[in-house]
Amino acid sequence: MRIAFVVAASLLALTAAMALGVAFGSGPAGLGDLFTSGTPAHAIVAGYRLPRVLLGAVAGAGLAAVGAAFQSVLRNPLADPYILGVSGGSALGATAAIAIGGSASSIVAAAGVPAASFAGGAIATALVYVVGRAAPDRPTDAGTGASILLAGVVINAIAHACILFIEALAAPDKLQSLVWWLMGYLDAPSWPRLAFVAVYTAAGLALLLVDAARINVLSLGDEEARSLGVDVRALERRALVACAAVVGAVVSVAGPIRFVGLVVPQALRRALGPDLRVLLPASILIGAATLVICDLVVRTIAPLVHTEVPVGAITALVGGPIFLVLLAGGRPWRHRA
Repeated sequence: MRIAFVVAASLLALTAAMALGVAFGSGPAGLGDLFTSGTPAHAIVAGYRLPRVLLGAVAGAGLAAVGAAFQSVLRNPLADPYILGVSGGSALGATAAIAIGGSASSIVAAAGVPAASFAGGAIATALVYVVGRAAPDRPTDAGTGASILLAGVVINAIAHACILFIEALAAPDKLQSLVWWLMGYLDAPSWPRLAFVAVYTAAGLALLLVDAARINVLSLGDEEARSLGVDVRALERRALVACAAVVGAVVSVAGPIRFVGLVVPQALRRALGPDLRVLLPASILIGAATLVICDLVVRTIAPLVHTEVPVGAITALVGGPIFLVLLAGGRPWRHRA
């Protein structure tokens, strides 16, 4: 009953956010124009706002869910795709693919850039996991010490250095789009590209949802989880691969967007508790609503500032202070399970 109530309330919030995202923007069009074909306003709503809102929903859902899963799997309250270097690895893979011409709107390119992004994110995730497990000063349970965060910071730095190297060698006509994309930017994708990203993301989220109850058991510790019949290493690897798939898909089209994967699950954890069976669906829906609203802010203020601010700047400006409030509120992010 509790899960159903949380999902229903979160779904209502997402529906309202998407309706606002389609209804409002910098152009003279409204929600009703979605159902009136053949007009310029319909072209704005159906051809630009709707796919952009859907992309924001997919990206926000994926990032927030991955943040919730990382924090539970690694038993670390600061775990999120950006801090752990997964976004950096995914960005490196996607940057390389885009730099060699993978940004075309064909179906092959639409699948190839997320694939390259997934590969980069998977490699970064594997490196962080291996280093976190191998560090001699780590605690008994993986991910609860500083070593895994330090590994993520270093992986991020290496990925960023490689991205800078690629940008230095990139053709001038690609450089500007690469720089803008790396700020975290939503644009109206082609339908094939949106479809492939949605499939990548949905597959990863489905795997996390199936494993939610088993991931809960990890909070008891490795030995206790094994005594309850959980294959800890296999579960960790499966969850991390699913997270890498989601982050890779999102980063391939939106770039590295910060704070959604950190703040949304932490705020929901404070309100709902650490049970991933409740927290994960809520994170998916509220994360989607959050990024859709942030992108609506971007499109609304565009006429005032005479340009579109990258949505990554909005999520950082909003998410940073919220996380500081959570930090000052007595460590609300700590696991209580």
